[in-house]
Amino acid sequence: MKSNFKIDIEVLSLQNLNQLTELVLEFWNDCLFEKELESYKSIIDSEDEICYVVKRDEHYIAFVHLSTRNDYVEGAENLPVAYIEGIYVKPAYQKQGIAKELVKIAENWVKEKGFTQIASDTESGNLGSIDFHTKSGFTEVERIVCFIKNL
Repeated sequence: MKSNFKIDIEVLSLQNLNQLTELVLEFWNDCLFEKELESYKSIIDSEDEICYVVKRDEHYIAFVHLSTRNDYVEGAENLPVAYIEGIYVKPAYQKQGIAKELVKIAENWVKEKGFTQIASDTESGNLGSIDFHTKSGFTEVERIVCFIKNL
């Protein structure tokens, strides 16, 4: 279903940093506001990272965070590769084409950087995210199971 309303897409700045941080905490609810605020503040002028935030009627409702990875990335044919570190749309606005639009904007950033691939990940049980990635043209390249043992 396409959105029937106008959205504005902004690059992360000091003016929308608090609102982005609030969205980040909705997405990764085990994070702390001050820590995330400082982390995202540090990428405002970065050449290797960028965030785009979506605003509708003065409310921030979505974001995508992109980075450049120079180390190993599963399935990558060339390095560096762009990476979607996070993409989130508030539940009330999902299935309206917003995340799809964010992927297009991400792809444009990747092309501007001269990269030929964009990568992403999700948890193996997140079927909604897996379906979204597949519908957005991503190809699954690997699944892993991670372990830890306390001693």
